[in-house]
Amino acid sequence: MARWLPRSADLTRFCQKLNRVKTLEDDMMETSFNRCLSTIDLTLLGIGGMVGSGLYVLTGTVAKEIAGPAVIVSFIIAGFASLLAALCYAEFGARVPKTGSAYMFTYVSVGEIWAFLIGWNVLLEYMIGGAAVARAWSGYLDSIFNHKIKNFTETHVGTWQVPFLARYPDFLAAAILLVATAFISFGAKVSSWLNHVFSAISMGVILFILIMGFVLAQPKNWSAQEGGFAPYGLSGVMAGTATCFYAFVGFDVIAASSEEARNPQRAVPRAIAFSLGLATGAYILVSVVLTLMVPWHTLDPDSALADAFYRRGYAWAGFLVAAGSICAMNTVLLSNLFSLPRIVYAMAEDGLFFQVFSRVHPRTQVPVVGIVVFGLLMALLALVFDLEALVQFLSIGTLLAYTFVAASIIVLRFQQQKVDAPAPVAGGRPSPEPREGPSAGELKEYESFSDKLQLVDRDKSKEHREPGQLKAAFEPYLEFLSDFYPGEVVTVAVVTLMVSAICLCSILVFGSTHLHLPTWSYSLLLVLFSLGFLLSLLLISAHEQQRGTQTFQIPLVPLSPALSIILNIYLMLKLSYMTWLRFAVWLLLGLLVYFGYGIWHSKENLREPRPQRVSARYVVFPSGSLEERVQAVQPSSQPAAGLPDTDTEDCKR
Repeated sequence: MARWLPRSADLTRFCQKLNRVKTLEDDMMETSFNRCLSTIDLTLLGIGGMVGSGLYVLTGTVAKEIAGPAVIVSFIIAGFASLLAALCYAEFGARVPKTGSAYMFTYVSVGEIWAFLIGWNVLLEYMIGGAAVARAWSGYLDSIFNHKIKNFTETHVGTWQVPFLARYPDFLAAAILLVATAFISFGAKVSSWLNHVFSAISMGVILFILIMGFVLAQPKNWSAQEGGFAPYGLSGVMAGTATCFYAFVGFDVIAASSEEARNPQRAVPRAIAFSLGLATGAYILVSVVLTLMVPWHTLDPDSALADAFYRRGYAWAGFLVAAGSICAMNTVLLSNLFSLPRIVYAMAEDGLFFQVFSRVHPRTQVPVVGIVVFGLLMALLALVFDLEALVQFLSIGTLLAYTFVAASIIVLRFQQQKVDAPAPVAGGRPSPEPREGPSAGELKEYESFSDKLQLVDRDKSKEHREPGQLKAAFEPYLEFLSDFYPGEVVTVAVVTLMVSAICLCSILVFGSTHLHLPTWSYSLLLVLFSLGFLLSLLLISAHEQQRGTQTFQIPLVPLSPALSIILNIYLMLKLSYMTWLRFAVWLLLGLLVYFGYGIWHSKENLREPRPQRVSARYVVFPSGSLEERVQAVQPSSQPAAGLPDTDTEDCKR
């Protein structure tokens, strides 16, 4: 029976396949897309992706059902957490100006299977985002006509009472998605022009809402008679924060569009900063206005802003807000349909997803197959699913992507510049010229003499230390860590940090409620996991990191990404168990796709050198000399071709 068990070498090779990283091209500006987007284009794309969804979909829902007027605090916390994640996206978008967003960032730094799972969840994130906004778009338009569209559908088509499905099929939401899909297919310039028009109208409507809203504000709506400012307490505020993350996915749209930016090294960080700052300010001010105009418990979740003006006696203002909000939601639909096919294209181009989605139209220079297929899928979601269920499911995918991007920043910053495995030439010796690139996880024929010499003589050259090596100041205290390859300790510390963060947040969220822990064990576990988190952070900080790059870098690494990780994990655990259950089912489907297709068609398979039956041994003598012993390993039945008759070749230096 033991012979059927996999050998340790096979398991090692399998794990290396799962964790291999993407090798980037020498010229990362080369692309089959059209680099035509400026900083303004990307900024408006980000604003369009955030403002419509946050203001016209979530504000009323979170205020009435989750947080009350404290939705303001929820948006502030969500904005801060999104800022930490946005800085990570900005650094990656400037350093790796390729489409794919969180998928690409994870692939070049962490590993293939993790990148695929992130990309798989980002696909669902964009599909749900577009479908949810399309249903809100339909609801706002229906409110203008006094819900006649809804009544007609329920009367002539019928209704159903199924969990997580809408009460009736929303044909209007599906239709607008199909129209938006057609416009996106015409190319990036057409999409950008439409986004400019709708964004201008949306910003005009927001100014009108703020002016009229503060005129009609009534502070008594925050009084104890109406339930107070935070009727659901701190738990409601944090639960609302997790849901409010849906409003901040716009900067992800910017990162996904970096391959079509003219100067991504400058445009992507600036566009992310401008759009996130403007959107956060708009969310906070509109939340203040909405909860001061009418009592929070009387809000209409489907069309909160327009309904608030109607109830205050300004029917004309409500009509204007509803019409303007429809234009704002058009920008969200455009940004989702703009980014989704490009994520699919990046995965298909790497061989992890079906190859048909990597086709780019020669005239419009857009992945037209992905646009059409996923536009249809998005329309189907909008047709049958409930808005609230869609929004809850979207938040977990967004938070997971933020978490992995933050972890990828730490790994990449402390990662030594990798070299590809040298290509064999005549005589069986490798080429002496390495090619730079992040090729961690690739197999080598044998490690070079100079690599081992550098490890042996590390103590003799402390004046220059590579990224991932222990800092000179910590070497007397952590000397045992000097034996590891640069970056290995940091990678282990990042994993430990994430595990500690998960355990710490689990105790905070479930310790006193679901687990019913006594006070002493609750406090003890908090202290232990907090120490694990802090020690991991200090261990990472004790190593050298990459410096002197010409692109944007997030400050306070590893502290800033670590704060983003723990906050994102906490917010994920605040989501409902049904959200996690649906998320687990989606992950299982993704694993089936990866192991059934992606792992076999990955282009990194082609870059992996075939394992040569050669072993290398390095011996350090007391005198400080280094001997390299290369031994041919060959079957007993026949000699190895191309090798000398002697079994060993010794070289002393």
